[in-house]
Amino acid sequence: MGTLGLWKPGLARQDSWGGGRATSGLGALQGAKAGQASVGWSGVGGVQGPYPSGHQLFFPHPSPHLWPLGQTYYGQVLKKSADLQTNACVTAARPVPQHVREALQNVHEDVSLRYYGCGLVIPECLENCWILDLGSGSGRDCYALSQLVGEKGHVTGIDMTEGQVEVANKYIEYHMEKYGFQAPNVNFIHGYIEKLEEAGIKNESYDIVISNCVINLVPDKQQVLQEVYRVLKHGGELYFSDVYASLELPEEIRTHKVLWGECLGGALYWKDLFILAKKIGFCPPRLVTANFITVQNKDLENVIGDCCFVSATFRLFKLPKTGPTKKCQVIYNGGITGHEKELIFDANFTFKDVITDPFELAGRSDSAESRSSPAVGGCCSTKKCS
Repeated sequence: MGTLGLWKPGLARQDSWGGGRATSGLGALQGAKAGQASVGWSGVGGVQGPYPSGHQLFFPHPSPHLWPLGQTYYGQVLKKSADLQTNACVTAARPVPQHVREALQNVHEDVSLRYYGCGLVIPECLENCWILDLGSGSGRDCYALSQLVGEKGHVTGIDMTEGQVEVANKYIEYHMEKYGFQAPNVNFIHGYIEKLEEAGIKNESYDIVISNCVINLVPDKQQVLQEVYRVLKHGGELYFSDVYASLELPEEIRTHKVLWGECLGGALYWKDLFILAKKIGFCPPRLVTANFITVQNKDLENVIGDCCFVSATFRLFKLPKTGPTKKCQVIYNGGITGHEKELIFDANFTFKDVITDPFELAGRSDSAESRSSPAVGGCCSTKKCS
């Protein structure tokens, strides 16, 4: 069976998603919080952002003394995931397929213990791909990905915290032996994600770039995205999870040391992501998942006030510049491990295999009903959320 008719994960057709309007989940969050209407978005090649023409972005930089805080917080203050003050760095992105769970189970316990990610950000169909992990930390995701790309693929992790890179490098031989690989297909670099060129990463050298709750720790987010765009091959994507704010953050939050280390102080106002993406050359961001972040600290709650935060996963595609996009029909034929029956492209588009046999459809319905709990009352007695 083939993969997606006009699109393969890691590659994309610019005309595949044009035409359909969708409402962003983050737009609904901002609207619900501020009493405004949610913002509509069209597909790739459609409306580029929510701001009117002439809007100027303002990205206030945190105080210089906060810039190295991430290194201290993640290298010295945090010793395990339980030390975190919020769930910003442990919020799950979406259900993990069985083959990915198995890959994670093969990762050494010491590596997993030092994992502070805000969601597993792994796209589909990774075999033979070259993947770059921004802020790879102890290397958990990299080691899982190294299994999924296979010996012909390659995974590179880069992190600014030397202690984390040391942990990751310590277990390369262990994992390669466990996977039965003749030569390592993973490497780790001590460096900065906004300075990939200085770290020796070449132009158009990766199929996929992933990032897991680290871009918010960098003051110059535009520089990070520009570097990602440079190293991606045409047709590649940035598949990343990060923290976003429902409003532009006041200085009190931006300069708070704990909130900065917990990924909240450096959170981007969610609308600004769309403007940055357009400015750099990416297609409009595709929202995959979004989950509210909770704070388990009363003092921090008082500082945050009315601001809301979400952990959200987006896809940013680097596609050739072509003419206006057109609508097209896309049929998913299955064939992707872990996504045999359906492929969730983002929060607004899910592709399912085509069913023409009524007996097959009836069998699936019966199977689904047998797994669900008996309904209480009827549809008219269902409790509705306010």
